[in-house]
Amino acid sequence: MSEWINSFVFFFAVIDPVGTLPIFIAVTSLHSEWQKRKIAMLAVAVAAGILLFFLFAGQYLLEAIGVPLSAFQVAGGVVLFLFALTMIFGEGKPEQEMDILKEGHETAIFPLAVPSIASPGAMLAAVVLTDNYRFDPVHQIRIATAMLAVLGIVLLLLLTANWIFRWIGNAGASIVSRVMGLILASVATTNVLVGIQQFFVV
Repeated sequence: MSEWINSFVFFFAVIDPVGTLPIFIAVTSLHSEWQKRKIAMLAVAVAAGILLFFLFAGQYLLEAIGVPLSAFQVAGGVVLFLFALTMIFGEGKPEQEMDILKEGHETAIFPLAVPSIASPGAMLAAVVLTDNYRFDPVHQIRIATAMLAVLGIVLLLLLTANWIFRWIGNAGASIVSRVMGLILASVATTNVLVGIQQFFVV
């Protein structure tokens, strides 16, 4: 159970559901309520499909190009750590993706499904947490349920976005994003250490 919770927290940090709220509100500002619900469900469905693909087939893709999972884990941990630093010290997720919106990309697919929900960090997490050589299919299904639980929270937040954003405001979303960045930095460091250990053990 603790492993499921750890996976849930990991996915929650890299997906950052609260940080997606300002983006969703901006994207759907001119849409009706039923259109907003449709966009939210489409965005989460597309993100779920992408992440499930990486969860079940990502490692096979890496093996096809000759990249060991331990190397991918170290590289990914470094990238995640740098990404976490930008969440903590730089522009938060809401500010970064609001800049994307200024360029006119206002669809459910981009930037909502990718890269807001199915972020590069989430894709990496899906691969790293389901190592085919360390975990059996039952474990991988448990990880998938943790990821889907986070996506369920994302959908719930998007469906109630207007009410939530009135309560926490853009500043509140930015604070939550930075807290998630700190958690993500810790997880990224652990990934690097575990990846190095596995590389030399093998």
